Amino acid sequence: MFVSQKHLLVEWGHCDPAGIVFYPQYLAWFDDCTTALFGNAGMPTRALFKEHGIFGVPLVDVRVRFLIPSTFNDELLAESAVMEFRKSSFIIRHQFFKAGALAVEGFETRVWTGPDPMNPERMKSRPLPAEVIERLSTGATTSGNARR
Repeated sequence: MFVSQKHLLVEWGHCDPAGIVFYPQYLAWFDDCTTALFGNAGMPTRALFKEHGIFGVPLVDVRVRFLIPSTFNDELLAESAVMEFRKSSFIIRHQFFKAGALAVEGFETRVWTGPDPMNPERMKSRPLPAEVIERLSTGATTSGNARR
């Protein structure tokens, strides 16, 4: 399984008045980690979406477990991997580690979408291309930010 890694530093603006990361920040980081997952697999999203004529991979479901609070100036390691491929959707697991301990775990369901042939202003799911599944399964040798 291909695992993409991203290092994050908790900034003051990521925290709520109690001094812990405000929970919606994790959703923003999930999105950043999804972009990094594609990039670390050798498929930068801007070029990939243009090449395949799609709008993107919108989020249709998200689940999150908060296990250990993170605070200002904590360094986190995020690991992201696709856990399941379906016809036009896929499930990504994001795990955030603080000092080696699992702090947050989240799952996103995203859908491969392009213009609807009946109405090009609307989105419609499309089958995931085999090459995209292969790259997200095995990764690419693009940088030191990925592991198998």
